[in-house]
Amino acid sequence: MTATPIPRTLALTLYGDLDLSVLDELPPGRTPVITRAVPDERAPEVWDFVGKQIAAGHQAYVVYPVIEENEERELKAAQQMHRQLREKIFPNLHVGLLHGRLDADEKERVMREFQQGKIEVLVATTVIEVGVDVPNATVMVIEHADRFGLAQLHQLRGRIGRGAAKSYCVLMRGGKVSEEGERRLDAMVRSNDGFQIAELDLELRGPGEFFGTKQAGIPSFRVANIIRDRELLEAAKREAAFVISGPNSEISKEEIDRALREMRSRWALSYGLVEVG
Repeated sequence: MTATPIPRTLALTLYGDLDLSVLDELPPGRTPVITRAVPDERAPEVWDFVGKQIAAGHQAYVVYPVIEENEERELKAAQQMHRQLREKIFPNLHVGLLHGRLDADEKERVMREFQQGKIEVLVATTVIEVGVDVPNATVMVIEHADRFGLAQLHQLRGRIGRGAAKSYCVLMRGGKVSEEGERRLDAMVRSNDGFQIAELDLELRGPGEFFGTKQAGIPSFRVANIIRDRELLEAAKREAAFVISGPNSEISKEEIDRALREMRSRWALSYGLVEVG
C-alpha cells in the first residue's frame, strides 16, 4: 500500500507484477491542499501569510533541502534559516528545528512540542515527510522546492491538510530553475492526485529495472514508451497471462517451455535475482 508510488512501483503495476486498487477520495472532512509556486522575491508576502495563519491559531512547517550551508553553498539551510526566522521574521513566535542529525530524544521532544502546539513554526528537513500527523498544521513552505523530487514533494505536502481547516502549500523557487524542475512544480500546483503525480514522476525519472534493483532510470525498450504505450503494454500483459495459463488449443507445452528457457537465458543473472526475492 502506498500514498505515492515511486516510478518502479507504478511500472510494476503496468508490467503485470502487481495488482492495483485505487483509493482516490480524501478522508471525510478534509479538503484538497491549495498549492502555489512563487519566486524568492515574494518571500516577505509568504512570511506575512504564515504569520496570519499562526495568528488564526494554526501552525506551520518550513522545509529546507539541507541542514547546513556548507553542504551546497547556494542553498538555504535549515539551521541558519531557523535562526533567521526565530530572531528576525517571527521573533514573537516559538520556532522549532528538526533534522536528521538530532539525537532521538531531541527529535521526540521537538515533535511532541509541535503536536502540543507549543511550537508554532517548525523548521525541518525531509525528516518530516512520513509519519507526522499534526491536524492543526495548515501551512507548509518548501524552500528550493525545485530541488526536491515529485514523490518527496507530494509526501511533504501530505503533512498538512490533515484537519478540517483549509491548508496551503507554498513552493518557493530561487535562481534559475531547470525545465524538469518547472514541470515538477507545475504538476504539484495542478494536482493533489498522487497517481497523476506518480505518472509524471515515472515519465521524468524512468521506471528503473524490472529484473533488478534500480528504482529509477530509462528501461532498455527498443521502441516502447511506458506512458505513451500503456494500452499496448496492457495488451501484451494479457497475452503473456494467456500463454502462461496454457497449454491450450492455441499453444503447446513445448512452446511455453521454450519461451521460458529463452527468457531465463536472456535475463540470466537478473532473472535469478528475481527468483531469489
